Amino acid sequence: MNKVRVAVVSLACVATFGLAGCSSSPTNQQIGTGVGAVAGGVVGDAVFGNTLGTVGGAAAGAVIGNQIGKDRDDRRRY
Repeated sequence: MNKVRVAVVSLACVATFGLAGCSSSPTNQQIGTGVGAVAGGVVGDAVFGNTLGTVGGAAAGAVIGNQIGKDRDDRRRY
């Protein structure tokens, strides 16, 4: 019973934080980071076929997507 209660409270906290993050429109940098992480993880898994490849691909994709999104945000301001 105690484990179930901890799981429910944890899920409620994660859902709350997730919804709070959506309270404003995301920037191109945030979108680029998310899309890059997903795409990098998929490519890393396809190329290497193991957990390390998936995590490494996701990390590399997140960094690249972040920088591309940041560049687009900077261009929009000027």
